[in-house]
Amino acid sequence: MKPVTLVTGGAGFVGTNVADRLLGDGHRVRILDDLSRPGVEQNLLWLQAEHGSSVEVEIGDVRSPKTLARCVRGIKGVFHFAAQVAVTTSLDDPIDDFRVNAEGTIRLLDALRVSGARVPLLFTSTNKVYRALPDVRVERVEDRWMPTDFGFREHGVSERRHLDFCTPYGCSKGAADQYVLDFAKSFGLPALVFRMSCIYGPHQHGNEDQGWVAHFLIRALQDEQVVIYGDGAQVRDILFVDDLVDAMLLATRRAGVLAGQAFNVGGGADNTISLLELLDLIDDVHGARPRVRYAEERPGDQRYYVSDTRKLRRATGWEPRVGVAEGVGELYRWLAEARPRRVAAGA
Repeated sequence: MKPVTLVTGGAGFVGTNVADRLLGDGHRVRILDDLSRPGVEQNLLWLQAEHGSSVEVEIGDVRSPKTLARCVRGIKGVFHFAAQVAVTTSLDDPIDDFRVNAEGTIRLLDALRVSGARVPLLFTSTNKVYRALPDVRVERVEDRWMPTDFGFREHGVSERRHLDFCTPYGCSKGAADQYVLDFAKSFGLPALVFRMSCIYGPHQHGNEDQGWVAHFLIRALQDEQVVIYGDGAQVRDILFVDDLVDAMLLATRRAGVLAGQAFNVGGGADNTISLLELLDLIDDVHGARPRVRYAEERPGDQRYYVSDTRKLRRATGWEPRVGVAEGVGELYRWLAEARPRRVAAGA
């Protein structure tokens, strides 16, 4: 039997897209997921319907040593996406946030160490490891905040920036980030880290706390109000999920060379958008803007975050291919088609 790739959190948004790509290329995939997030069970059913017996499923907790010992047997690589993903949830329950993100990651790493499996591992970290960029001066330019430093404006945040964890979520993901990098150094695990900006695309069941591009589109489709925290001029670089999967596969193929390194990953300076600009784009694709209510900024929110992706591009030759308008339009069409199915399934 062919070796299998382990995808933790494999029924989630990014996990589903990675698993689908691997399965479509003829690989076997083992999914570990506790199915705790709304909508992910539909992703899993879709993967099974599309790919049949090539999908192995382990319903379980990434913190369980027994579960992990089973999951790492006979694997040829790991994509580690299982996580608590919301800043707000981490503020409500920092202990559980730590246990899922930090403890879950080190237990997976140790399961690999104990098993002797020296296989590529890619871990998805977060831009929250850089805090809210309080030293970066910004100015309001129409519907977006922009850095006053034009060099920073041209390239964004690089991996040379010092780490400064913010919020329990930033701390738990940051701790996991550092453990992954250290296991590469201390134990020779060919592991690397992607510090992620805003990813969007099909199979994303976004909500107010995570997946804001999909969340805004879902609200528009449901004719419901969107809450914007702050003034809406916050800028992010958004990356379509197909481009992310391309980057992940390119990086893991070179894991032996890139092990122990972190890469900032997002759409980069060419794929930026503010929340207000997204509302305008939704008006274009949907024919109406969602209703908006404004609230105070949330702790740790960055008025401007754009990934400097030059290190990743140099290391792998990767280039994002899907522009903002094209990608948002594709996600809108997927959500419009998927929404009746979710309603019928009781989601």
